[in-house]
Amino acid sequence: MIAAEDFCAALDDRGFRFASGVPCSFFGGPIAHLSRSPGRYVPAANEGGALATAAGAALAGRRAYVMLQNSGLGNLINPLTSLVMTYRIPVLSFVSLRGWPDPAQDEPQHEVMGTKTVSLLETLGLPYWMLRADCDEAGLAEILTGVEKAVAAGEAPFVLVEKGSVGKCQTAATDEPERLDSRDAVQLVTELAGDSPIVATTGYTGRELFGVADRPANFYMQGSMGHAAAIALGVAMADPGRSVVVLDGDGAALMHMGTLSAIAEQAPGNLIHVVLDNGIHESTGGQSTTSSSTRLDEVAVASGYRTAARCRTLDEAREQFTAAQRSPGPHLLLIPTRPRTGPMPPRATSTHSPEEMRDRFAAALTATTSRA
Repeated sequence: MIAAEDFCAALDDRGFRFASGVPCSFFGGPIAHLSRSPGRYVPAANEGGALATAAGAALAGRRAYVMLQNSGLGNLINPLTSLVMTYRIPVLSFVSLRGWPDPAQDEPQHEVMGTKTVSLLETLGLPYWMLRADCDEAGLAEILTGVEKAVAAGEAPFVLVEKGSVGKCQTAATDEPERLDSRDAVQLVTELAGDSPIVATTGYTGRELFGVADRPANFYMQGSMGHAAAIALGVAMADPGRSVVVLDGDGAALMHMGTLSAIAEQAPGNLIHVVLDNGIHESTGGQSTTSSSTRLDEVAVASGYRTAARCRTLDEAREQFTAAQRSPGPHLLLIPTRPRTGPMPPRATSTHSPEEMRDRFAAALTATTSRA
């Protein structure tokens, strides 16, 4: 394993001094280290945005790189093929290897991309190297020498990173007592939702919902970060007579913020969008989001939501949620929450397979529609 500081220093020594990316636990150390120096790391909303940002820096004469998870490689393909490869902009990509080499040792959402990452790069004709967990600084230096040759040739090289290859950094703790406990907020939403379907975003939010009240009408979205609200939009529009709740996170909502505009344009009166905003990408190591500068409740109003409220107490959340149930939406409730502490509930896949979650959720929707 290479220390996070040494990993960044090795890149810095070769002129790679601009980075962007999307949080991944494999790169939690380098992201935390770079984030201490303003201008060194740009937290992107999604993988394509990270690559485009790095491409802009490269066009301006900087050596740039991105860090991301291979599950998000699909989001990278369009700007990779139509921008970076077409214009031959030399950007270095570090991609973590989830679901590799044995997909059974990781979560189900990593199986497909885990087994296809290498072949995908080979299909695109992209040069790549493997950074293994037992690689030392000399091994990293050898990889970077090859990377530099690819960059000099105008190519877009990739380094595939095995789990445990790069160390972690201590992240600064935050103490914000005015924020709510996320479990209390999830408990309240579950109570008030009744038998309404709830679509929960990936990461700790879905795990928390699973731990609070597992039921067939819950859809635990694993992977596909940022798309819970879009799923809920589809459910809501398929049956306008049924209330639909989405439990979202600030990082996920920011990743595909255009969905707020799509929801507002379609104006489903039965959609209640709850965003738990703790200001960090918690399940990947606590990297900061941009929710401190982008107030999602105000974005929702500007997009065209009927109402949006910032709920700082459980009483406020109860009042606003109940009001949303009684009036046409879409409505957004933003609940500032504290970073989670203590043990987390297991993932829903510890009990239910993805297919089982799909089938029971679909059956719950059908049953609710029949009763209506």
